[in-house]
Amino acid sequence: MRDFSTDHRWLSLNTATVRKQGDLAQIIDACARHGIRAIDPWRDQVAAIGLDRAARAVRDAGLELSGYCRGGMFTADAAHRIEARDDNRRAVDEASTLGAPCIVLVVGGLPQYSRPGSVASKDIVAARVQVEDAIAEMLEYAREARIALAIEPLHPAYAADRACVNTTRQALDICDRLDPQRSGALGVALDVYHIWWDPELLPQIWRADRDRLLAFHVCDWLVPTKDLLNDRGMMGDGVIDIRSVRRAVEAQGFGGYSEIEIFSNDWWGRPIDEVLQTCIERHRSVV
Repeated sequence: MRDFSTDHRWLSLNTATVRKQGDLAQIIDACARHGIRAIDPWRDQVAAIGLDRAARAVRDAGLELSGYCRGGMFTADAAHRIEARDDNRRAVDEASTLGAPCIVLVVGGLPQYSRPGSVASKDIVAARVQVEDAIAEMLEYAREARIALAIEPLHPAYAADRACVNTTRQALDICDRLDPQRSGALGVALDVYHIWWDPELLPQIWRADRDRLLAFHVCDWLVPTKDLLNDRGMMGDGVIDIRSVRRAVEAQGFGGYSEIEIFSNDWWGRPIDEVLQTCIERHRSVV
């Protein structure tokens, strides 16, 4: 396992971590000040300053991208499916302009939550079928742009409104059916916040192997958690054995960034330099 204790070369900042402290251009400037060499920006942050300006800011700062957030939210009724398809194609185009290696897919839950205005449904089985069909369609478009797709399994508490793919096994089953050749075009983004509890996690990481491990996200699970979405912990403040998960993914050949992604009302209320310095310190001592 790589030694992170002396530098933060392999730290990437998911820009949601400091989304309340400034726009994307300001976040990029702050990363440059702290010697952070990679980011994973969100589409709304890119849109807020403009795609061309965002791409230029990334280049001028000499940053790499560890991914692009997010594609997905595939589930929709018939009237909204073209909207979902076109939105995901735009995500591919944006990722290509920015130079991102992959798009992180949060696949969507029931259609009324994934695409507001869709006819309500309780059929999660149908939602999962629709997700797989939509990923298959998106995959063809993404291959042409040479952008990989990284399915992110989310904690089961999000199954209704955010993602009906909830385990690493489910995500890898989709990968195996749609990309049996393991071309590198389809894999998983593993976020410890969503997967740490899974008794099958380690064998599924072994199953994924290097070809499927496209992104690795870190934060921590607080006890008690006050808000399931916006009360993630800074690494080391919660109960996740982050290093053991990183050891497992690196044992399969993953050599990419440990991407810090913290949705937190607490950390959003602190100065950006304090947050980034804490991220660096915990990356070295905990991750």
